[in-house]
Parts: sequence; C-alpha cells; structure tokens
Amino acid sequence: MYRIGIDVGGTNTDAIILDQNYQLVHAVKSPTSLDIKTGIETSLRNLLQEASIDKHQITHAMLGTTQCTNAIVERKKLAKVGVIRLGYPATASVPPYTSWPEDMIQKLSGKYALVHGGYEYDGQVLGTVDEAEISTLLEDWRDNVESIAVIGVFSSIKNDQELQVRDLIQQVYGPAFPVSCSSLIGSVGLIERENATILNAALCKVIETTTQGFIQALEEEGISDAAVYLCQNDGTLMSIDYAKQFPILTIACGPTNSIRGASYLAKIKNTMVLDVGGTTSDIGVLQDGFPRESSVAVEVGEIRTNFRMPDIISVGLGGGSIVRMDDNGQITVGPDSVGYRIGQEALVFGGNTLTTTDIAVRLGLADVGDKSLVEHLNEDFARSVQAEIGSIIEQAIDKMKTSSGDVELVLVGGGSVVIPDTIRGVSSMIKPENGGVANAIGACIAQISGQYEQIYIYSREPREVSLKDAQEKAVKQAVLAGADPDTVELVEVEETPLAYHPENATRLRVKVVGNMK
Repeated sequence: MYRIGIDVGGTNTDAIILDQNYQLVHAVKSPTSLDIKTGIETSLRNLLQEASIDKHQITHAMLGTTQCTNAIVERKKLAKVGVIRLGYPATASVPPYTSWPEDMIQKLSGKYALVHGGYEYDGQVLGTVDEAEISTLLEDWRDNVESIAVIGVFSSIKNDQELQVRDLIQQVYGPAFPVSCSSLIGSVGLIERENATILNAALCKVIETTTQGFIQALEEEGISDAAVYLCQNDGTLMSIDYAKQFPILTIACGPTNSIRGASYLAKIKNTMVLDVGGTTSDIGVLQDGFPRESSVAVEVGEIRTNFRMPDIISVGLGGGSIVRMDDNGQITVGPDSVGYRIGQEALVFGGNTLTTTDIAVRLGLADVGDKSLVEHLNEDFARSVQAEIGSIIEQAIDKMKTSSGDVELVLVGGGSVVIPDTIRGVSSMIKPENGGVANAIGACIAQISGQYEQIYIYSREPREVSLKDAQEKAVKQAVLAGADPDTVELVEVEETPLAYHPENATRLRVKVVGNMK
C-alpha cells in the first residue's frame, strides 16, 4: 500500500512515494513547467519509473499546488463573478470592490448588487430577503456571470439568509452552478470577508482545471483507483469535491506542507521552520505539530481578506536568487531569481548568471553541477554573499519571534544548501534527512481538517452548549472534506470576547482533524 505526494513549487515540482509505514520509498524533483500540468506529469512519470512499484498498490494521491495563488496574482483564468450583498440600504456607503485594484475588478466583471437582508450585531433581523428581488437580479445576470458570491451582514452570527439565497440561485441556474457563501469562508468583518468570498468564487474555473488535470495525469500513468486529495493551507487535506467549493483554501498550502513535513521528519511539534525553495524562503512556526495561523487580515494579490491563512513570512531568497555587486562594492541577493531555469542559467550548470547556488558550491556547501566553473570566484566575496544571506534570514526570523530569546530552527527545502550553518538568534539548527522534499512529505502524511467559526452569545446559549454545537459543525466540515468520522478529534479551540457586544458575545473557532477514509 503506497501514497503519492506531489508539491508544485515556483522552481521544482517534487514527487514522493511513502509506504504504509510512512517511510520514504523514492523521491524525484523536476523543473516546474510554465503550464504546471506538464511538470506534474513529468514528475509522476519519473517517480513511477524509478520506484518500480505496483501501481495498483497506490491507494492515495495528494497534490499541493500554487495554481490558485498564481491565478490571483497574475489575474489569469478567473471566473466572471456576480456579488450579492444582503444589507441594503445599511451598507450602501461602502460598496463591494472598494479598494480593489482596477484591473482585478474588470477581470471579474465588476457586477454587484446590494439587496435587502442581513442581521444586526446581536442577531436581530436587519432586513428580510426578498426572493422576487433576487430572481429579477438573476435574470439580468443570466449568461453574464460564471460564479456568484453571497455575503450577508453579520452572517457570522446567523447564515440562514445566505443559504436561502444560495438555494434560490441554484434553482434558477442549476444545482451545479458555483455559489460561495461568506459565512463558510471568512471571519468577522464584512469587507474582508466579502473580499475573500469574491476571490473564492473567482477561482472556480482554476480549481476545476487543476483537479481534472491531476486526475488525468494519474489515469495516464495507470493509477485510477487512488483516492485523490488537495492540500489546504492549514497543513491538512481536502477531497476534490470540497476543494471545488473552497478553492481559496489552497492558497499558501506550499509553505504549510513544508512545515508539516519538517515536523514529521524532525519529530518535533513546536519549533520554527525555514523552507528554502528556488525563488523564496518561507518561515513559519509549528504549534502542536500544525502551522501557526495568522491573527491579522492578510492581503492576497493586493486584496485585503480575513479568511484562514498561515502565519508565514516570505523573503526573496532561494537557491536560484541572483547575486550582484554594484560599483561601490555593495552586495545584493535577490529578490529576483532564475527560478526553474537554474539548470540552464546558473554558473555551475554552464550559464552566465551568478546565483546563491554558485556561492554554496564555491564554499563547498553543495555538490551540484561543475565546481570548476565557479573556482574563479573570490572566496572572500563568496563569504560576504553568505553573510548577506544570513542577515536576510536573521531579520525574517526576528519578525516571527514572540520573545527575544534564541530559537530552534528546522531547515528544509531544496534550496537549503545556501543557508549558513550559524545564524544570529538561532540556538540550534536541525537539517533532517530528506528535508529537500519536506513539502511533498507534508502533503503525503497530512490528515483531514474541519473548522467552524461563529459568534455565540453565552448569555443566551451556555458556553458548553455553544462549544458542542461548534464542534459538531466542525466535524461535519471535516467529514465533507473526506475525513473518517470515527477518527475525528478536537485539536484547537479559540475564544475571542467581543467587547462591543452587551450580552457576552464571543467569537468561537473550533478545529478538528481526522484520518482519511
């Protein structure tokens, strides 16, 4: 019985096979292709050919992909979105798409409507849904939108109106029409939650293409019976059907895969992790074996959102980062990189661009390419470059610390050879075996998670009852995502009292995890 894990990075696509005891059988790296799909197919083909295992023994296949992130950043392959906000006239002063980049608004059609509905902060009705109003709107939008985002005022407290509108849309447009409800995606805060919901709706075509491409690649290699999962950004997995409902949850799944993989390889549940790729380095924190989540609103493609995101700092430093020295002797490293072209452009591979990998080879830290091609580099210069690399990482680590003390650091990623052995502020550095494919390993060993967040008023519904309700709904989400209900367990409870509410209201977030079915 085997599992396949594939993680698509900016430079390399990593593929691994684990056996039933979660031991690494084989791993390969292939350059990430411009169309992503070709790189996945190449990695998969090479992996199976070199491992020589029985394909019929492969039971699970997991994919971590940057497709959704790239689609937002590059403004490509996005669906035409219609936005329905339930909150007229109370919210008319700040319409949808406020503060969005103009090119993104045009890409998504810019269609929105403020309609009656929504709740007050204490759960009282702000307005009732007018189904005739919605039906008229849908007729106007017919054939002009490919997905719809539904956002209700204070749907974090009650979301029945959002679900009512979703059902109405699918009655008119058909049950397969993609509808995103904000209460299932974002947190408290209307505008940021709305933004996250619009982005989720915009990604419906991207996720469809990605999942179908992965399934086809598996089938072409004779793997047709394996259960297929996508990685989500809390270090866990979700089924294909669940991913199609919440494609935004794949954003930033790469760093969290690496963090989970680092935890597994180093057998540590609480530490800081540095994942060095070809173009960027990601720093995150492990808490009880899972990535620490961000507590602030996060910008995705210049759009402010508040959906669940890992607490990650990314810096423009990797194995392919370009090294320069100006006329004044000032050394710079990155943030630009040769990326997946490192095999053609780096000096050690016969190219003409000086990269951090060349520096690592010159100092004897890495054994790749042709060392004679970098012997002309001055050793003092190479050490100065390495000192600059150490400074970049040191500053990023300081930003992630919660205290002034030195931290333990687990170092993983294919580009980790460029990192100095000692960094100020780091007490010890762990370099686990097979750390170069920690991202794919993290994808392969992950569990299925479910999360539920809502505002509860403890004066009306006791805390114990509220906790039980939230946990039951989180378990339901985990099962929908593909978890075995008999294995689901509670891993995190977060309670945030709302100071402005007169009746002891609390934002309650519950997370559960379980094994794959």
